[in-house]
Amino acid sequence: MKKWLSFAFVALTLLGCADNTAGLRIDGASQTVIFGDNVLAGRLVIDDISTTEVDGRARGAVRLVSHYSGDQHVQYRFYWYDDQGLEVNSKLSPWRQAVIRGTEEVSLSEVSINPNGRQFRIQIRQLDQ
Repeated sequence: MKKWLSFAFVALTLLGCADNTAGLRIDGASQTVIFGDNVLAGRLVIDDISTTEVDGRARGAVRLVSHYSGDQHVQYRFYWYDDQGLEVNSKLSPWRQAVIRGTEEVSLSEVSINPNGRQFRIQIRQLDQ
């Protein structure tokens, strides 16, 4: 029992040190939105999810509408996948920052640097201020 409690304590401590990636995840191919943060879910509405082609490369875009009167500071990152659903990023892009003003509509987009990238997923999280 003592071993189990020690293990649980260490696991919880390590979880406290992990990066905050809670927020929302949007899958461009299936048009699926998964909210992992109830506050962000109440403040943002996903208005449109689209993939278009720009100079032979896929461009993913997500339009967000704020239902919150104040400013929201968020971070976002795109992930790119080929037609078979395999990730094509050789390394992850950095988290980008955006400020969504009260009741504003914004569009977050990125063009795949890998020509095999056809589908995208975007992860959005609240930036701690």
